[in-house]
Amino acid sequence: MSSDPTFADAGAHDDAIIVADALSKSYTLYDRPSDRLRHLLMPWRKYPRFDALKGVSFKVNRGETVGIIGRNGAGKSTLLQLVTGTIPPTSGGIAVAGRIAALLELGAGFEPDFTGRENVMLNGTILGLDARQLRERMDSIVAFSELEEFIDRPVRTYSSGMFMRLAFSVAAHVDADILIIDEALAVGDARFTQKCMRYLNDFKRRGSILFVSHDLGAVTGLCDRAIWLDHGAVRAEGSAIAVCEQYVASQFEGPADDADSQHAETESAAPIVKAVAGETIVMFERDPAVRADDGGVASCSAFNPNASSFGIGGARITDAGLVRPGEDRRLETVNEGQDVELRVVVDADEVVERPIVGFYIKDRLGQLLFGDNTFREKAPVVPVAAGSKLVARFRFPWPALARGSYTLTVAIADGTMANHVQRHWMHDAVVFEVLASSAHLTMVGLHIGRATFEVIGPGVS
Repeated sequence: MSSDPTFADAGAHDDAIIVADALSKSYTLYDRPSDRLRHLLMPWRKYPRFDALKGVSFKVNRGETVGIIGRNGAGKSTLLQLVTGTIPPTSGGIAVAGRIAALLELGAGFEPDFTGRENVMLNGTILGLDARQLRERMDSIVAFSELEEFIDRPVRTYSSGMFMRLAFSVAAHVDADILIIDEALAVGDARFTQKCMRYLNDFKRRGSILFVSHDLGAVTGLCDRAIWLDHGAVRAEGSAIAVCEQYVASQFEGPADDADSQHAETESAAPIVKAVAGETIVMFERDPAVRADDGGVASCSAFNPNASSFGIGGARITDAGLVRPGEDRRLETVNEGQDVELRVVVDADEVVERPIVGFYIKDRLGQLLFGDNTFREKAPVVPVAAGSKLVARFRFPWPALARGSYTLTVAIADGTMANHVQRHWMHDAVVFEVLASSAHLTMVGLHIGRATFEVIGPGVS
């Protein structure tokens, strides 16, 4: 596909699968609907124009994942619509070599009065599959979406999360060369979002992805490169980490937003203490035996025995969750800095010679935040007999996590760290919802027990 007949095919640009050359898109602004007709009849009349994109050029190679970042109104969605051919450019060219599956605005390509099943046929046809291919893949599409109970209901009855599930499931089954995602993962529950992220990480091995998101953690975790759009133009392009760092720095060039201002005002409301040189001032000190009232809190879901899993079998994880240290009573909520035990229960169906139990805590996009396992190089080997139960416990202070959804992945393996087999690996067995947090600037923070100022230079009299 090329919007400019003078523009060479993407295939002529080395290993490029998308090539944009001086791409621009402008819109005429009308004060009243009648102005459209007036302009059509009198084309010489001048009306103000808005430049959504201005001379944007870039290239995406095969197998590359490129993130597009920028403030609202920067032109990100317009750029994706040009790449997919939904709208034509005002000037410049765009060339694409391969089949595109796009997740643009929520519900695009769906008919509200059609059932989910009928919309799979409709949307799949739009994406290039014929009726026979769609019938063959229907069961797999429905299973991936986990909408079996709702697939024969009109999609106007669907929530935004259900829309996303169905749209993503169709896109995942059309044999696309290029996957385009515009904030589609911003809705939906944490478990399905992580399922989508696992699919995207697998898709990266064989296809190219254009990924638009305001979540910079997702961009740096998923993308090889990033393009920063600002007022319709490319402000920076390069490695995902470098571009995201530049974008973050730009957020502090002007006045803080309302939320930041309110936080700053709250902090500045504290009394001012004059200090003299050589004096150490204790700003706060928490008793480690007492849970802090000003910290964060997270709710803990029950263990999900039907969570997505894999493994060769022979051992099964039958329970996992946070408990009070030395007890088996499950915690329904947990506070920052609170000592907790993660308890993992395994039933052995056959002998497990060298058991290793491990866990990960992941954010809603599947990025690993922290974890551990029971393997220690010089620890004694304790085989587990068939019919036995194994209980592993990990004790640690609950960290300060930013608000949002997190999940627990647990596994039982057999062997050593260098050479083992997975008996049972469970994705997202427990979900944590952080409802309040003291982590304002990071995804994961420490629960600081004591903070001080020490004045080294001249003090204030």
